[in-house]
Amino acid sequence: MDIHLKNLVMDFDGQRAVDQLNVTINDGELVTLLGPSGCGKSTTLMLMAGLYQPTSGQVLFGDKDMARVEAEDRGIGMVFQNYALYPHLSVLKNIMFPLKMQKTPKKEAKERAIEIAKLVEIEHLLNRKPHQLSGGQQQRVAIARALVKKPKVLLLDEPLSNLDARLRLEMREEIRRIQQEINITAIFVTHDQEEAMSISDKIMIMNDGMIQQIDQPQILYKKPVNTFVATFIGSPPINLFMSDTHKVGIRPEHLFLVHPEEAVITGQVIHLETTGRDTLIKVTSDDDTIRALIDASSDVAIGDTIHLGVKKENIHRFDLETDLRLSEEEDHES
Repeated sequence: MDIHLKNLVMDFDGQRAVDQLNVTINDGELVTLLGPSGCGKSTTLMLMAGLYQPTSGQVLFGDKDMARVEAEDRGIGMVFQNYALYPHLSVLKNIMFPLKMQKTPKKEAKERAIEIAKLVEIEHLLNRKPHQLSGGQQQRVAIARALVKKPKVLLLDEPLSNLDARLRLEMREEIRRIQQEINITAIFVTHDQEEAMSISDKIMIMNDGMIQQIDQPQILYKKPVNTFVATFIGSPPINLFMSDTHKVGIRPEHLFLVHPEEAVITGQVIHLETTGRDTLIKVTSDDDTIRALIDASSDVAIGDTIHLGVKKENIHRFDLETDLRLSEEEDHES
């Protein structure tokens, strides 16, 4: 199912939460809405779900305008941050509940619930109650309940934020597996860029209710359209320097130790933090503080003067006034 947002606007008490969104999400894609708190990503999801009615503009599923279609009739499955399982019902009955509300015959409902439980790998838990499950298992039940109605669109709003780091990793891989296995269009909301980069076909980066860029994860990383995207994507964050004619961006992982005569940056190490195979250092050079990721085996200490190089193709340049990325032609001219 393709989803089309056309000139979509949402105002709350005079405050614009979503501002003229125009985007198409293709059938079978997993698209993540990513951005800081208050950027409009969850509001956009709620507009697709029919839980909010837009101030203006359209939400289309395929070629059908959803304006007068109630949330329960849109053919969507939703998974929230709060799993909202019924504590007094077994896992099987939790999964069957949406079918019960649709008055699906009990035998068919049970068969479909067992089938979807196998897909999300919880068929051995069907007789347990929610309090007997781990957080990851509860999330699987919530996903099964959302999919048992055979929706055309799956909407997920911060579904992993209540899980610990190990479970988050496991469950994001599972969500991707399930989405690809049933080939469903999925919209995933998160503020976690690593989560977004790891599972998405495309990421839609939002700020102040507007789309900054929508692209494949690696394109966002390699060719951010503006300084907002450049600074939002990447960890540790990109280094930005002011130049006479433009801003220059260099990611910490693209800086490396060189001999003095090859240096692009020379400075003094003021902070050092080993993070496994890499060491994150902070270096002061003139009035700038620069982050660089270097090999953990490097013999560097706080107070050392070091020399850093960078490959030309890893340098990003942005217009001083607009913050927009310079084209390759403009880059050569500057």
